[in-house]
Amino acid sequence: MSDLDQVTLTLPFRGTWLARNSPARRVPSHGTHLFATTYAMDFIAVRGRRTAGVRDWRTLLATEPPDRFHAFGLPILAPAAGTVVAVHDGEPDHEARRSQLTRVAYAVTQAARARQGAGAIAGNHVILQLRDQRRYVVLAHLRAGSIRVGPGDEVGTGEPLGDCGNSGNSLQPHLHIQVMDNVDPFTARGVPMAFGGYRAHRRPGATPVLVAHGVPHESEIVEPVAGDFPA
Repeated sequence: MSDLDQVTLTLPFRGTWLARNSPARRVPSHGTHLFATTYAMDFIAVRGRRTAGVRDWRTLLATEPPDRFHAFGLPILAPAAGTVVAVHDGEPDHEARRSQLTRVAYAVTQAARARQGAGAIAGNHVILQLRDQRRYVVLAHLRAGSIRVGPGDEVGTGEPLGDCGNSGNSLQPHLHIQVMDNVDPFTARGVPMAFGGYRAHRRPGATPVLVAHGVPHESEIVEPVAGDFPA
């Protein structure tokens, strides 16, 4: 395996999720190589194309409770077999921010959060070392108190790790996932990743496409193919 060979994972959730900050659109996907986020992706649970079941004055002018959002509390699953090497829990789930007014105020404090360490950026998270590889998967922004695994646990593909939350540097409940060549995101490099066996909804009303192996496009809605995970 060369230094940056692509790693293939399984989508770590059930149902339909919207892809954001995709490396299929640009690299580095999050606009920086810091914290090994070069090829990271975000996924937001949707129903239709809506990320939340409520839209009112708070959506335009204020923050919103995270439990308004479809992703909040949904199970996050192991994207591959491996060993849990690090867990961080105890960070609060923040209010969500769809309003541009609240996002501007939040952006001003982003540098300060970065100085506070991994918990302030990734929130509650799990780091999984892939079986027989020196590759590490980070699953971040999990719900406070929801993590079901601990360091040293062996997990199989599709096993529950925790629930989606809004902890850390997060504007609304979503999953952040990335692969690294080192367990420490402050010194690691990001590694390219792809996903196997999913259905992609690329345009409203269009017939979904079955993807055997690929990287979800920006704003594409994806769902794992039935049978990928145990019931």
